[in-house]
Amino acid sequence: MTVTEKPTYTILTDDRTDVRDFALYLENIVPEHYDQKNLVIDLLKYDKLTLEDLVQFLKLSNYQRADKKSFVFVNTGINYDAVPDEMIVVPTIEEAGDVIEMEEIERDLGF
Repeated sequence: MTVTEKPTYTILTDDRTDVRDFALYLENIVPEHYDQKNLVIDLLKYDKLTLEDLVQFLKLSNYQRADKKSFVFVNTGINYDAVPDEMIVVPTIEEAGDVIEMEEIERDLGF
């Protein structure tokens, strides 16, 4: 996994070859090391990502969001209309940063 720190979020990039293995790996590592950070999960290398693949991250997404932290996926291969409401998927890292910025503002305003 490659970790890139930004001022308001951390990008976790998969360097594995299986998205489901990456989801399991993150379930173990995020609560211990990244639970207080807004996270961007870079899945750009999976140009044929399926909804079944993405749902493997749902538990972790709910965990982070329950703790008032952002959890945003970056991927261009998924059908965005099929993504569950509890998950946010955007096509670029820049858009992920924008989403986190908007969520931070909402949290500051008490939403």
